[in-house]
Amino acid sequence: MNVCKRIFADKGQINNCREILENNSLFSELSGLLSLTGNEVRLKILFLLDTEGKLCPCDLSDILDMTIPAISQHLRKLKDGGMIHSVKSGQTIFYSIKASQLDLLRPFFNQLQKHLTTIQP
Repeated sequence: MNVCKRIFADKGQINNCREILENNSLFSELSGLLSLTGNEVRLKILFLLDTEGKLCPCDLSDILDMTIPAISQHLRKLKDGGMIHSVKSGQTIFYSIKASQLDLLRPFFNQLQKHLTTIQP
C-alpha cells in the first residue's frame, strides 16, 4: 500500500489550487460538455456540425446510417445540454453548434481533422 509522506505542506499552493477550483464555473461547463460528447454518435454529430456549419436530421441520418428517430434523440440531448441550437426553414429544421461551445470543442475537432487528413490517401 502506498502512503503519502510529506514533511511540509505548501499551504499557499493548496489554498491557491482550492480557490481556482471553487471559483471557476468552467469546470462544470467542461464536465457537462465531456459528458455529452462521451457518446460516439453525439461526438460525430458535433464534428459534422462543426465541419458543415449546419445539418438537418435527414442529412445526419444518411451520413451516419441511422434512423431519424435515433438521430433526433441525440440531437435532443445535445440541445437540452445547451450545445446546439436549431433554426426552422420551411418544414426542415437545421441544427448547428452554439458559438459559445465552439471554443471548447474546436481544439478536439482540430486534432480529429488533423488525424483524418493524414489517414486519407
